[in-house]
Amino acid sequence: MSIAWPDLAAALGLLLVIEGLLPFLNPAGMRRVLAAVSARTDRALRLAGAASMLAGLVVLWLFRS
Repeated sequence: MSIAWPDLAAALGLLLVIEGLLPFLNPAGMRRVLAAVSARTDRALRLAGAASMLAGLVVLWLFRS
């Protein structure tokens, strides 16, 4: 199995564009979100991360199969 480097680079580039939208469009809202996230417990953050990874895997599976 070889890595498709151009696809990986495109995916990382798209990730950076999407992550940059909120601070660009609404910096004050981004500060509120970060403050709310920092108040969460480690367990809540881990669960949110796991849910995000699972959702990403489902999207990849749906569009790549």
